[in-house]
Amino acid sequence: MLSCSIRTLRRLKCCCNKRWSSLFLAKGYCFSKPKVVPSFCNTDIKFSRFYVGERQSSLRQWRRRSLYTVTDTYEAIELALDSVVKIFTVSSSPNYFLPWQNKSQRETMGSGFVIPGKKILTNAHVVADHTFVLVRKHGSPTKYRAEVQAVGHECDLAILVVESPEFWEGMNFLELGDIPFLQEAVAVVGYPQGGDNISVTKGVVSRVEPTQYVHGATQLMAIQIDAAINPGNSGGPAIMGNKVAGVAFQNLSGAENIGYIIPVPVIKHFIAGIEESGKYMGFCSMGLSCQPTENVQLRNHFKMQPHMTGVLVSKINPLSDAYGVLKKDDVILEFDGVPIANDGTVPFRNRERITFDHLVSMKKPNETALVKVLRNGEEHAFTITLQPLQPLVPVHQFDKLPSYYIFAGLVFVPLTQPYLHEYGEDWYNTSPRRLCERALRELPKRAGEQLVILSQVLMDDINAGYERLAELQVKKVNGIEIKNLKHLCQLVENCSRESLRIDLDDDRLVALNYESARIATSRILERHRIPSRMSVDLLSEQNSLLMDSAE
Repeated sequence: MLSCSIRTLRRLKCCCNKRWSSLFLAKGYCFSKPKVVPSFCNTDIKFSRFYVGERQSSLRQWRRRSLYTVTDTYEAIELALDSVVKIFTVSSSPNYFLPWQNKSQRETMGSGFVIPGKKILTNAHVVADHTFVLVRKHGSPTKYRAEVQAVGHECDLAILVVESPEFWEGMNFLELGDIPFLQEAVAVVGYPQGGDNISVTKGVVSRVEPTQYVHGATQLMAIQIDAAINPGNSGGPAIMGNKVAGVAFQNLSGAENIGYIIPVPVIKHFIAGIEESGKYMGFCSMGLSCQPTENVQLRNHFKMQPHMTGVLVSKINPLSDAYGVLKKDDVILEFDGVPIANDGTVPFRNRERITFDHLVSMKKPNETALVKVLRNGEEHAFTITLQPLQPLVPVHQFDKLPSYYIFAGLVFVPLTQPYLHEYGEDWYNTSPRRLCERALRELPKRAGEQLVILSQVLMDDINAGYERLAELQVKKVNGIEIKNLKHLCQLVENCSRESLRIDLDDDRLVALNYESARIATSRILERHRIPSRMSVDLLSEQNSLLMDSAE
Protein backbone atom coordinates (compact mmCIF):
# COMPACT_ATOMS: atom_id res chain seq x y z
CA MET A 1 0.00 0.00 0.00
CA LEU A 2 1.37 3.37 -0.92
CA SER A 3 1.73 5.53 2.15
CA CYS A 4 0.61 9.16 1.99
CA SER A 5 2.74 12.06 3.12
CA ILE A 6 1.55 14.04 6.09
CA ARG A 7 1.17 17.10 3.88
CA THR A 8 -1.22 15.24 1.57
CA LEU A 9 -3.17 13.75 4.46
CA ARG A 10 -3.68 17.17 6.01
CA ARG A 11 -5.46 18.27 2.83
CA LEU A 12 -8.03 15.48 3.11
CA LYS A 13 -11.00 16.43 5.25
CA CYS A 14 -14.14 14.65 6.31
CA CYS A 15 -17.17 16.46 4.93
CA CYS A 16 -18.77 17.51 8.18
CA ASN A 17 -18.02 20.28 10.60
CA LYS A 18 -16.18 18.07 13.05
CA ARG A 19 -12.46 18.10 13.59
CA TRP A 20 -10.94 15.37 11.42
CA SER A 21 -9.03 12.63 13.12
CA SER A 22 -5.84 10.63 13.00
CA LEU A 23 -3.95 10.05 9.80
CA PHE A 24 -1.90 7.00 10.64
CA LEU A 25 -2.40 3.30 11.30
CA ALA A 26 0.27 0.75 12.07
CA LYS A 27 -0.84 -2.28 10.15
CA GLY A 28 -1.14 -3.56 6.59
CA TYR A 29 1.22 -2.74 3.75
CA CYS A 30 3.64 -0.01 2.86
CA PHE A 31 5.45 0.35 -0.44
CA SER A 32 7.50 3.40 0.52
CA LYS A 33 8.50 4.76 3.92
CA PRO A 34 7.27 2.42 6.68
CA LYS A 35 5.45 5.30 8.32
CA VAL A 36 1.86 4.40 7.68
CA VAL A 37 0.64 0.90 7.32
CA PRO A 38 -3.16 0.72 7.04
CA SER A 39 -5.28 -2.32 6.35
CA PHE A 40 -7.85 -3.46 3.84
CA CYS A 41 -10.78 -5.74 3.66
CA ASN A 42 -13.31 -7.58 1.61
CA THR A 43 -15.07 -6.17 -1.44
CA ASP A 44 -17.08 -7.67 -4.27
CA ILE A 45 -14.76 -6.44 -7.03
CA LYS A 46 -13.74 -9.20 -9.39
CA PHE A 47 -10.18 -8.98 -10.67
CA SER A 48 -9.19 -10.58 -13.94
CA ARG A 49 -6.72 -10.20 -16.73
CA PHE A 50 -8.03 -8.07 -19.53
CA TYR A 51 -7.62 -9.31 -23.05
CA VAL A 52 -8.31 -7.32 -26.21
CA GLY A 53 -11.89 -8.52 -26.59
CA GLU A 54 -12.69 -7.77 -22.95
CA ARG A 55 -11.18 -4.30 -23.24
CA GLN A 56 -13.26 -3.50 -26.31
CA SER A 57 -16.40 -4.73 -24.56
CA SER A 58 -15.61 -2.62 -21.48
CA LEU A 59 -15.03 0.41 -23.69
CA ARG A 60 -18.39 -0.03 -25.42
CA GLN A 61 -20.08 -0.45 -22.05
CA TRP A 62 -18.38 2.68 -20.75
CA ARG A 63 -19.56 4.69 -23.77
CA ARG A 64 -23.14 3.53 -23.29
CA ARG A 65 -23.13 4.27 -19.58
CA SER A 66 -21.46 7.65 -19.95
CA LEU A 67 -24.41 9.13 -21.86
CA TYR A 68 -25.65 11.29 -18.99
CA THR A 69 -28.60 13.56 -19.69
CA VAL A 70 -30.50 16.21 -17.83
CA THR A 71 -33.24 13.66 -17.28
CA ASP A 72 -30.85 11.59 -15.14
CA THR A 73 -30.32 14.59 -12.86
CA TYR A 74 -34.08 14.96 -12.43
CA GLU A 75 -34.35 11.24 -11.68
CA ALA A 76 -31.66 11.56 -9.03
CA ILE A 77 -33.57 14.40 -7.40
CA GLU A 78 -36.84 12.45 -7.47
CA LEU A 79 -35.14 9.44 -5.90
CA ALA A 80 -33.52 11.59 -3.23
CA LEU A 81 -36.67 13.38 -2.13
CA ASP A 82 -38.10 10.24 -0.54
CA SER A 83 -34.81 8.65 0.47
CA VAL A 84 -32.25 11.18 1.73
CA VAL A 85 -32.52 12.50 5.29
CA LYS A 86 -30.79 15.19 7.31
CA ILE A 87 -29.02 13.99 10.46
CA PHE A 88 -28.62 16.09 13.59
CA THR A 89 -25.98 14.79 16.03
CA VAL A 90 -25.14 15.91 19.55
CA SER A 91 -21.71 14.58 20.52
CA SER A 92 -19.20 14.86 23.32
CA SER A 93 -15.60 13.72 22.87
CA PRO A 94 -13.35 12.55 25.70
CA ASN A 95 -10.57 14.74 27.05
CA TYR A 96 -7.49 12.54 26.84
CA PHE A 97 -5.39 14.86 28.99
CA LEU A 98 -8.12 14.64 31.66
CA PRO A 99 -9.57 11.20 30.82
CA TRP A 100 -12.11 11.26 33.67
CA GLN A 101 -14.14 13.99 31.95
CA ASN A 102 -15.54 14.90 28.52
CA LYS A 103 -15.13 17.99 26.39
CA SER A 104 -17.95 20.44 25.77
CA GLN A 105 -21.02 19.16 23.96
CA ARG A 106 -21.28 20.12 20.29
CA GLU A 107 -23.89 19.85 17.56
CA THR A 108 -23.17 18.78 13.98
CA MET A 109 -25.20 17.92 10.91
CA GLY A 110 -24.82 15.43 8.11
CA SER A 111 -26.77 13.45 5.53
CA GLY A 112 -27.92 9.87 5.14
CA PHE A 113 -30.17 7.75 2.96
CA VAL A 114 -32.52 4.83 3.35
CA ILE A 115 -31.42 1.33 2.35
CA PRO A 116 -33.41 -1.96 2.36
CA GLY A 117 -34.38 -3.24 5.79
CA LYS A 118 -35.62 0.13 7.10
CA LYS A 119 -32.12 1.33 7.84
CA ILE A 120 -30.32 4.60 7.23
CA LEU A 121 -26.76 4.56 5.89
CA THR A 122 -24.45 7.47 6.71
CA ASN A 123 -20.82 8.22 7.58
CA ALA A 124 -19.26 7.13 10.85
CA HIS A 125 -17.81 10.59 11.46
CA VAL A 126 -21.35 12.05 11.33
CA VAL A 127 -22.31 10.13 14.51
CA ALA A 128 -18.89 9.63 16.17
CA ASP A 129 -18.95 10.09 19.97
CA HIS A 130 -22.68 10.72 19.75
CA THR A 131 -24.93 11.22 22.76
CA PHE A 132 -28.14 12.01 20.85
CA VAL A 133 -29.13 11.59 17.18
CA LEU A 134 -32.16 12.95 15.30
CA VAL A 135 -33.16 12.58 11.64
CA ARG A 136 -35.53 14.62 9.48
CA LYS A 137 -37.18 13.73 6.18
CA HIS A 138 -37.21 16.09 3.23
CA GLY A 139 -40.14 18.46 3.40
CA SER A 140 -41.00 17.54 7.00
CA PRO A 141 -40.65 19.80 10.04
CA THR A 142 -40.53 16.83 12.42
CA LYS A 143 -37.33 15.31 13.75
CA TYR A 144 -37.29 11.65 14.80
CA ARG A 145 -35.04 9.94 17.33
CA ALA A 146 -32.53 7.55 15.75
CA GLU A 147 -30.30 4.89 17.28
CA VAL A 148 -26.87 3.93 15.97
CA GLN A 149 -27.02 0.22 15.17
CA ALA A 150 -23.49 -0.31 13.87
CA VAL A 151 -20.40 1.78 13.15
CA GLY A 152 -17.31 1.02 11.08
CA HIS A 153 -14.85 3.81 11.73
CA GLU A 154 -12.19 2.36 9.42
CA CYS A 155 -14.52 2.53 6.42
CA ASP A 156 -16.32 5.65 7.74
CA LEU A 157 -19.78 4.06 7.55
CA ALA A 158 -22.63 3.74 10.05
CA ILE A 159 -26.16 2.36 10.12
CA LEU A 160 -29.01 4.11 11.95
CA VAL A 161 -32.46 2.76 12.82
CA VAL A 162 -35.63 4.73 13.56
CA GLU A 163 -38.36 3.04 15.60
CA SER A 164 -41.17 5.48 14.75
CA PRO A 165 -43.58 3.99 12.13
CA GLU A 166 -44.57 7.52 11.16
CA PHE A 167 -41.06 8.24 9.92
CA TRP A 168 -41.16 5.39 7.39
CA GLU A 169 -44.42 6.49 5.78
CA GLY A 170 -43.66 7.44 2.17
CA MET A 171 -39.95 6.61 2.43
CA ASN A 172 -38.29 4.62 -0.36
CA PHE A 173 -34.98 2.79 -0.13
CA LEU A 174 -32.13 3.21 -2.60
CA GLU A 175 -30.42 0.25 -4.26
CA LEU A 176 -26.66 -0.12 -4.49
CA GLY A 177 -25.18 -0.17 -7.99
CA ASP A 178 -21.67 -0.75 -9.34
CA ILE A 179 -18.35 1.06 -9.44
CA PRO A 180 -18.68 3.77 -12.11
CA PHE A 181 -16.21 3.97 -14.97
CA LEU A 182 -14.02 7.00 -15.55
CA GLN A 183 -15.89 10.08 -16.81
CA GLU A 184 -19.26 8.64 -15.85
CA ALA A 185 -21.53 11.24 -14.28
CA VAL A 186 -22.90 11.05 -10.75
CA ALA A 187 -25.20 13.31 -8.72
CA VAL A 188 -24.27 13.94 -5.08
CA VAL A 189 -27.32 14.54 -2.89
CA GLY A 190 -27.28 15.85 0.66
CA TYR A 191 -27.64 18.78 3.01
CA PRO A 192 -24.42 20.80 2.77
CA GLN A 193 -23.84 23.88 4.90
CA GLY A 194 -25.19 27.17 3.64
CA GLY A 195 -28.83 26.17 3.65
CA ASP A 196 -31.45 23.92 5.18
CA ASN A 197 -32.93 22.30 2.08
CA ILE A 198 -31.70 19.38 0.04
CA SER A 199 -28.91 20.04 -2.48
CA VAL A 200 -27.85 18.20 -5.64
CA THR A 201 -24.47 18.67 -7.31
CA LYS A 202 -23.34 16.93 -10.49
CA GLY A 203 -19.87 15.72 -11.40
CA VAL A 204 -17.95 13.01 -13.21
CA VAL A 205 -15.67 10.25 -11.97
CA SER A 206 -12.03 11.22 -12.42
CA ARG A 207 -10.19 8.49 -10.52
CA VAL A 208 -10.74 5.14 -8.76
CA GLU A 209 -7.94 4.03 -6.43
CA PRO A 210 -7.09 3.32 -2.78
CA THR A 211 -7.24 6.57 -0.83
CA GLN A 212 -6.55 7.55 2.75
CA TYR A 213 -9.80 7.62 4.72
CA VAL A 214 -9.22 10.55 7.05
CA HIS A 215 -11.69 9.54 9.76
CA GLY A 216 -10.42 6.00 10.25
CA ALA A 217 -6.85 6.57 9.01
CA THR A 218 -7.28 3.53 6.76
CA GLN A 219 -6.46 3.23 3.09
CA LEU A 220 -9.34 1.75 1.13
CA MET A 221 -10.71 2.08 -2.36
CA ALA A 222 -12.39 5.44 -3.02
CA ILE A 223 -13.85 7.23 -6.03
CA GLN A 224 -12.66 10.75 -6.80
CA ILE A 225 -15.20 13.02 -8.47
CA ASP A 226 -15.15 16.65 -9.56
CA ALA A 227 -18.38 17.54 -7.76
CA ALA A 228 -18.42 19.84 -4.74
CA ILE A 229 -18.66 17.88 -1.47
CA ASN A 230 -18.97 20.27 1.45
CA PRO A 231 -19.50 19.95 5.22
CA GLY A 232 -22.99 18.54 5.72
CA ASN A 233 -22.80 16.42 2.54
CA SER A 234 -21.25 13.59 4.55
CA GLY A 235 -23.31 10.43 4.32
CA GLY A 236 -25.31 11.55 1.30
CA PRO A 237 -25.57 9.23 -1.72
CA ALA A 238 -23.83 9.67 -5.04
CA ILE A 239 -26.48 8.53 -7.53
CA MET A 240 -25.76 7.18 -11.00
CA GLY A 241 -28.89 6.48 -13.00
CA ASN A 242 -31.35 5.11 -10.46
CA LYS A 243 -28.83 3.44 -8.13
CA VAL A 244 -26.24 4.45 -5.57
CA ALA A 245 -22.64 4.59 -6.79
CA GLY A 246 -21.20 5.55 -3.41
CA VAL A 247 -21.41 7.61 -0.22
CA ALA A 248 -19.91 11.11 -0.02
CA PHE A 249 -17.39 11.35 2.81
CA GLN A 250 -14.48 13.78 2.33
CA ASN A 251 -12.89 16.38 0.08
CA LEU A 252 -9.41 17.64 -0.74
CA SER A 253 -8.62 20.82 1.14
CA GLY A 254 -7.13 23.61 -0.98
CA ALA A 255 -8.50 22.17 -4.23
CA GLU A 256 -11.66 23.16 -6.04
CA ASN A 257 -14.40 20.59 -6.65
CA ILE A 258 -12.40 17.50 -5.71
CA GLY A 259 -14.47 15.16 -3.59
CA TYR A 260 -14.40 11.50 -2.63
CA ILE A 261 -17.14 8.89 -2.30
CA ILE A 262 -17.01 5.45 -0.69
CA PRO A 263 -17.61 2.86 -3.44
CA VAL A 264 -20.28 0.18 -3.35
CA PRO A 265 -17.91 -2.80 -2.72
CA VAL A 266 -16.75 -1.24 0.56
CA ILE A 267 -20.35 -0.49 1.51
CA LYS A 268 -21.47 -4.05 0.74
CA HIS A 269 -18.65 -5.53 2.79
CA PHE A 270 -19.59 -3.34 5.74
CA ILE A 271 -23.27 -4.30 5.52
CA ALA A 272 -22.57 -8.01 4.88
CA GLY A 273 -20.35 -8.26 7.95
CA ILE A 274 -23.09 -6.83 10.14
CA GLU A 275 -25.77 -9.09 8.66
CA GLU A 276 -23.63 -12.21 9.10
CA SER A 277 -22.25 -11.62 12.58
CA GLY A 278 -24.47 -8.90 14.01
CA LYS A 279 -21.53 -6.55 14.48
CA TYR A 280 -18.86 -4.71 12.55
CA MET A 281 -16.11 -7.15 11.53
CA GLY A 282 -13.25 -4.82 10.56
CA PHE A 283 -10.82 -4.96 7.66
CA CYS A 284 -8.40 -7.78 6.96
CA SER A 285 -4.66 -7.40 6.61
CA MET A 286 -1.65 -9.59 5.93
CA GLY A 287 0.34 -7.46 8.35
CA LEU A 288 3.21 -6.77 5.96
CA SER A 289 5.40 -3.82 5.16
CA CYS A 290 6.69 -4.18 1.61
CA GLN A 291 9.14 -2.45 -0.66
CA PRO A 292 8.84 -2.14 -4.47
CA THR A 293 11.45 -3.93 -6.59
CA GLU A 294 11.66 -1.47 -9.47
CA ASN A 295 15.45 -1.26 -9.19
CA VAL A 296 17.23 -3.78 -11.45
CA GLN A 297 20.12 -4.27 -9.02
CA LEU A 298 17.68 -5.07 -6.23
CA ARG A 299 15.94 -7.70 -8.34
CA ASN A 300 19.25 -9.26 -9.30
CA HIS A 301 20.32 -9.36 -5.65
CA PHE A 302 17.28 -11.46 -4.77
CA LYS A 303 17.73 -13.72 -7.81
CA MET A 304 14.57 -12.64 -9.62
CA GLN A 305 14.38 -13.95 -13.18
CA PRO A 306 13.61 -11.44 -15.99
CA HIS A 307 10.02 -12.66 -16.20
CA MET A 308 9.43 -12.32 -12.43
CA THR A 309 7.81 -9.32 -10.77
CA GLY A 310 6.82 -8.70 -7.18
CA VAL A 311 7.43 -6.78 -3.95
CA LEU A 312 9.97 -7.34 -1.19
CA VAL A 313 8.83 -8.16 2.38
CA SER A 314 10.63 -5.85 4.80
CA LYS A 315 8.57 -6.21 8.01
CA ILE A 316 5.95 -8.64 9.34
CA ASN A 317 3.44 -8.01 12.12
CA PRO A 318 4.05 -10.65 14.84
CA LEU A 319 0.29 -10.99 15.40
CA SER A 320 -0.48 -11.87 11.78
CA ASP A 321 -0.72 -15.40 10.39
CA ALA A 322 1.97 -14.44 7.87
CA TYR A 323 4.49 -14.06 10.71
CA GLY A 324 4.97 -17.80 10.99
CA VAL A 325 4.82 -18.39 7.23
CA LEU A 326 6.63 -15.61 5.38
CA LYS A 327 10.10 -14.27 6.14
CA LYS A 328 11.87 -10.97 5.77
CA ASP A 329 13.44 -10.64 2.28
CA ASP A 330 10.80 -12.89 0.69
CA VAL A 331 9.60 -11.57 -2.67
CA ILE A 332 5.83 -11.85 -3.11
CA LEU A 333 5.24 -12.77 -6.76
CA GLU A 334 1.52 -13.57 -6.83
CA PHE A 335 -1.56 -13.25 -4.64
CA ASP A 336 -4.29 -15.79 -5.36
CA GLY A 337 -2.83 -16.34 -8.82
CA VAL A 338 -2.70 -12.64 -9.76
CA PRO A 339 0.85 -11.47 -10.65
CA ILE A 340 2.08 -8.45 -8.67
CA ALA A 341 4.05 -5.82 -10.58
CA ASN A 342 7.35 -4.46 -9.30
CA ASP A 343 5.57 -1.30 -8.14
CA GLY A 344 3.07 -3.35 -6.12
CA THR A 345 0.10 -2.99 -8.47
CA VAL A 346 -2.22 -5.49 -10.16
CA PRO A 347 -4.60 -5.16 -13.17
CA PHE A 348 -7.93 -3.47 -12.50
CA ARG A 349 -10.67 -3.08 -15.11
CA ASN A 350 -9.83 -1.59 -18.50
CA ARG A 351 -6.08 -0.85 -18.49
CA GLU A 352 -6.28 0.57 -14.98
CA ARG A 353 -4.04 -0.63 -12.17
CA ILE A 354 -4.49 -0.70 -8.42
CA THR A 355 -2.23 -1.58 -5.49
CA PHE A 356 -2.22 -5.30 -4.78
CA ASP A 357 -3.37 -4.96 -1.18
CA HIS A 358 -6.83 -4.36 -2.61
CA LEU A 359 -6.80 -8.08 -3.36
CA VAL A 360 -6.53 -8.62 0.37
CA SER A 361 -9.68 -6.55 0.72
CA MET A 362 -11.57 -9.20 -1.27
CA LYS A 363 -11.23 -11.55 1.66
CA LYS A 364 -13.49 -11.93 4.64
CA PRO A 365 -12.05 -12.55 8.12
CA ASN A 366 -10.69 -16.11 8.50
CA GLU A 367 -10.54 -16.64 4.73
CA THR A 368 -7.28 -17.88 3.26
CA ALA A 369 -5.13 -16.65 0.40
CA LEU A 370 -2.56 -18.48 -1.73
CA VAL A 371 0.66 -16.47 -1.84
CA LYS A 372 3.51 -17.30 -4.22
CA VAL A 373 6.92 -16.08 -3.01
CA LEU A 374 10.54 -16.23 -4.10
CA ARG A 375 12.91 -17.22 -1.27
CA ASN A 376 16.64 -17.66 -1.83
CA GLY A 377 16.03 -18.03 -5.57
CA GLU A 378 13.37 -20.75 -5.17
CA GLU A 379 9.63 -20.38 -5.62
CA HIS A 380 7.25 -21.40 -2.84
CA ALA A 381 3.47 -21.31 -2.37
CA PHE A 382 1.96 -20.65 1.06
CA THR A 383 -1.58 -20.47 2.40
CA ILE A 384 -2.18 -17.54 4.76
CA THR A 385 -5.27 -16.83 6.87
CA LEU A 386 -6.35 -13.21 6.86
CA GLN A 387 -7.60 -11.36 9.92
CA PRO A 388 -8.20 -7.76 11.01
CA LEU A 389 -5.13 -6.60 12.94
CA GLN A 390 -5.00 -4.07 15.74
CA PRO A 391 -2.03 -1.69 15.94
CA LEU A 392 0.10 -1.34 19.05
CA VAL A 393 -1.05 2.27 19.44
CA PRO A 394 -4.77 2.70 18.55
CA VAL A 395 -5.43 5.21 15.81
CA HIS A 396 -8.90 6.18 17.02
CA GLN A 397 -11.04 5.66 20.11
CA PHE A 398 -14.46 6.86 18.96
CA ASP A 399 -17.53 5.94 21.00
CA LYS A 400 -15.29 4.70 23.78
CA LEU A 401 -14.23 6.16 27.10
CA PRO A 402 -10.44 6.37 27.59
CA SER A 403 -8.75 4.20 30.21
CA TYR A 404 -6.75 5.68 33.07
CA TYR A 405 -5.34 4.76 36.48
CA ILE A 406 -4.30 7.20 39.23
CA PHE A 407 -2.03 6.33 42.14
CA ALA A 408 -0.39 8.91 44.40
CA GLY A 409 -1.26 11.61 41.87
CA LEU A 410 0.51 9.79 39.05
CA VAL A 411 -1.86 9.52 36.06
CA PHE A 412 -1.20 6.46 33.91
CA VAL A 413 -2.85 6.05 30.47
CA PRO A 414 -2.30 3.82 27.42
CA LEU A 415 -0.68 5.66 24.54
CA THR A 416 -3.17 6.36 21.74
CA GLN A 417 -3.10 8.68 18.78
CA PRO A 418 -6.14 10.61 20.11
CA TYR A 419 -3.97 11.37 23.15
CA LEU A 420 -1.30 12.81 20.83
CA HIS A 421 -3.98 14.81 19.00
CA GLU A 422 -4.55 16.79 22.19
CA TYR A 423 -1.32 18.61 21.35
CA GLY A 424 -3.14 20.35 18.49
CA GLU A 425 -3.66 19.99 14.75
CA ASP A 426 0.11 19.98 14.25
CA TRP A 427 0.44 17.14 16.76
CA TYR A 428 3.04 15.34 14.65
CA ASN A 429 5.49 18.17 15.35
CA THR A 430 4.29 19.38 18.76
CA SER A 431 3.76 16.07 20.62
CA PRO A 432 6.67 14.32 22.38
CA ARG A 433 8.90 13.06 19.58
CA ARG A 434 9.69 9.71 21.18
CA LEU A 435 6.02 8.89 21.79
CA CYS A 436 5.06 10.00 18.30
CA GLU A 437 7.68 7.78 16.64
CA ARG A 438 6.59 4.78 18.68
CA ALA A 439 2.96 5.41 17.84
CA LEU A 440 3.68 5.41 14.12
CA ARG A 441 6.34 2.72 13.80
CA GLU A 442 6.31 0.09 16.55
CA LEU A 443 4.42 -3.18 16.13
CA PRO A 444 2.85 -5.26 18.92
CA LYS A 445 4.80 -8.29 20.11
CA ARG A 446 1.84 -10.03 21.75
CA ALA A 447 -1.93 -9.76 21.90
CA GLY A 448 -3.29 -7.16 24.31
CA GLU A 449 -0.03 -5.24 24.53
CA GLN A 450 -0.18 -1.50 25.26
CA LEU A 451 2.36 1.27 25.64
CA VAL A 452 1.57 2.79 29.04
CA ILE A 453 2.78 6.31 29.82
CA LEU A 454 2.86 8.58 32.85
CA SER A 455 0.59 11.24 31.41
CA GLN A 456 0.87 13.84 34.18
CA VAL A 457 1.53 14.31 37.90
CA LEU A 458 -1.20 15.82 40.10
CA MET A 459 0.99 17.68 42.55
CA ASP A 460 1.14 16.66 46.20
CA ASP A 461 3.77 16.24 48.90
CA ILE A 462 3.92 12.52 48.11
CA ASN A 463 5.06 13.05 44.50
CA ALA A 464 7.03 16.31 44.73
CA GLY A 465 9.99 16.21 42.33
CA TYR A 466 8.38 13.65 40.01
CA GLU A 467 6.53 16.21 37.87
CA ARG A 468 9.41 16.31 35.38
CA LEU A 469 8.89 12.63 34.63
CA ALA A 470 5.57 13.16 32.83
CA GLU A 471 5.18 11.84 29.27
CA LEU A 472 7.61 8.95 29.82
CA GLN A 473 6.71 5.33 29.09
CA VAL A 474 6.27 2.95 32.02
CA LYS A 475 8.48 -0.12 31.77
CA LYS A 476 8.29 -2.09 35.02
CA VAL A 477 6.54 -2.21 38.38
CA ASN A 478 8.61 -3.74 41.19
CA GLY A 479 10.85 -5.35 38.58
CA ILE A 480 8.01 -6.94 36.59
CA GLU A 481 7.65 -5.80 32.98
CA ILE A 482 4.13 -4.51 32.38
CA LYS A 483 1.97 -5.75 29.50
CA ASN A 484 -0.74 -3.11 29.50
CA LEU A 485 -2.57 -0.64 31.75
CA LYS A 486 -4.69 -3.38 33.34
CA HIS A 487 -1.53 -5.29 34.24
CA LEU A 488 0.02 -2.16 35.76
CA CYS A 489 -3.14 -1.57 37.80
CA GLN A 490 -3.06 -5.13 39.12
CA LEU A 491 0.61 -4.92 40.09
CA VAL A 492 0.12 -1.67 42.00
CA GLU A 493 -3.17 -2.64 43.66
CA ASN A 494 -1.78 -6.01 44.80
CA CYS A 495 1.60 -4.68 45.95
CA SER A 496 2.70 -6.39 49.18
CA ARG A 497 5.97 -4.54 49.61
CA GLU A 498 6.64 -1.53 51.80
CA SER A 499 8.11 0.38 48.87
CA LEU A 500 6.71 0.64 45.34
CA ARG A 501 9.18 1.05 42.49
CA ILE A 502 8.09 2.11 39.00
CA ASP A 503 10.72 2.06 36.24
CA LEU A 504 10.20 4.53 33.41
CA ASP A 505 11.73 5.14 30.02
CA ASP A 506 15.13 6.85 29.82
CA ASP A 507 16.26 4.94 32.96
CA ARG A 508 14.15 7.12 35.26
CA LEU A 509 12.25 5.69 38.21
CA VAL A 510 9.61 6.52 40.81
CA ALA A 511 9.87 5.18 44.37
CA LEU A 512 7.03 5.55 46.87
CA ASN A 513 6.11 4.31 50.31
CA TYR A 514 3.15 2.18 49.34
CA GLU A 515 0.92 2.80 52.36
CA SER A 516 1.57 6.55 52.37
CA ALA A 517 0.93 6.73 48.62
CA ARG A 518 -2.34 4.79 48.97
CA ILE A 519 -3.61 7.23 51.60
CA ALA A 520 -2.47 10.22 49.53
CA THR A 521 -4.41 8.97 46.52
CA SER A 522 -7.79 9.63 48.17
CA ARG A 523 -6.66 13.09 49.22
CA ILE A 524 -5.52 14.00 45.72
CA LEU A 525 -8.70 12.69 44.07
CA GLU A 526 -10.84 14.79 46.40
CA ARG A 527 -8.74 17.91 45.80
CA HIS A 528 -9.06 17.61 42.01
CA ARG A 529 -12.72 16.49 42.10
CA ILE A 530 -11.95 13.24 40.34
CA PRO A 531 -14.76 10.68 40.91
CA SER A 532 -12.65 7.51 40.68
CA ARG A 533 -8.99 6.50 40.76
CA MET A 534 -9.50 4.29 37.72
CA SER A 535 -11.65 4.18 34.58
CA VAL A 536 -14.83 2.13 34.35
CA ASP A 537 -13.21 -0.73 32.42
CA LEU A 538 -10.46 -1.16 35.01
CA LEU A 539 -12.92 -0.79 37.88
CA SER A 540 -15.09 -3.58 36.44
CA GLU A 541 -12.02 -5.78 36.07
CA GLN A 542 -10.94 -5.04 39.64
CA ASN A 543 -14.40 -5.86 41.01
CA SER A 544 -14.42 -9.14 39.09
CA LEU A 545 -11.08 -10.10 40.61
CA LEU A 546 -12.35 -9.28 44.11
CA MET A 547 -15.46 -11.40 43.57
CA ASP A 548 -13.37 -14.32 42.29
CA SER A 549 -11.02 -14.12 45.29
CA ALA A 550 -14.02 -13.98 47.69
CA GLU A 551 -15.41 -17.18 46.22
